[in-house]
Amino acid sequence: MTDTTFTPRVFSGIKPSGGLTLGNYLGAIKRFVGMQGQMETVYCVVDLHAITVWQDPKELANMTREVAAGYLAAGLDPSSSILFNQSQVAGHAELGWIFNCVARVGWMDRMTQFKDKAGANAEKVSLGLYAYPSLMAADILLYHATHVPVGDDQKQHVELTRDIAAKFNHDFKTDFFPITEPVIEGPATRIMNLRDGTKKMSKSGESDMERINMTDDADKIAKKFKKAKTDPEPLPETVEGLADRPEARNLVEIYAALDETTPEAVIAQYPGAGWGTFKPALADLAVAKLSPISDEMARFMDDPAEIDRILGAGSEKARAIAEPILRKTYDIVGILRS
Repeated sequence: MTDTTFTPRVFSGIKPSGGLTLGNYLGAIKRFVGMQGQMETVYCVVDLHAITVWQDPKELANMTREVAAGYLAAGLDPSSSILFNQSQVAGHAELGWIFNCVARVGWMDRMTQFKDKAGANAEKVSLGLYAYPSLMAADILLYHATHVPVGDDQKQHVELTRDIAAKFNHDFKTDFFPITEPVIEGPATRIMNLRDGTKKMSKSGESDMERINMTDDADKIAKKFKKAKTDPEPLPETVEGLADRPEARNLVEIYAALDETTPEAVIAQYPGAGWGTFKPALADLAVAKLSPISDEMARFMDDPAEIDRILGAGSEKARAIAEPILRKTYDIVGILRS
């Protein structure tokens, strides 16, 4: 084995299915933007993951642009971070196949997100949906990413990435792939449904009132927070009082994330406050923070050619990192290239 030193590098991606929600922003994009300048940052719109379930071909490109617009509107700087869509770098799929041959079926069987998405119809879903955690590992390790910002629900996939890297390194007696670290920090790393605090905020929920869309205007944002489900009790005097109160905890954590503070500080600001006081304050804060982003997203979406230019330039930068890593992987595996 050789002594390998890895450049500190962040990788993460968002799937272009449905539309961007507050959960995507607070749980992912806001954190991605905040990591710029700390180390190399590579961010991706993972369109190959989107097609593990049926997507309208006419909408997929538009949704890909919308996610890119969300990144850009939130402050991602293409001169500081690499931003591209996954399918423009063929190495993702190529390394994904190699990792399909490294990963074990038993590992895939333990992936809880597959069980949640497939439900009782597991035999009828696509093979891609079953195997996509292996592709996710390829997304990360194609860039020798050392850190991946994730929510709690994605931590299992980073653990799988670590298992795949370790098994590859062991099988081929090398230390070529890093053992990537998940980065889980800050309040509201997992945003919950505004109608049911036990469920994650989803792009595909039955009611639009369940979620804040990043394309919502100020009036919609305010209305949704003011009508968000709560329990009959006022806010507690301490943050410990939020235990077993999922809707209350969710709103406090959203406030903390938007205000870049902590749930403890929010409770200290509103001890014992009723919902008639707290929800309008949260609505005002959300409008102030989110409306400029939704306006900027609309501006980008009015110029799709510029989004395509940025993604194309980003894919060139991504390939410059990925291609030498993929070539070396082929050499390690023993795949002949003339």
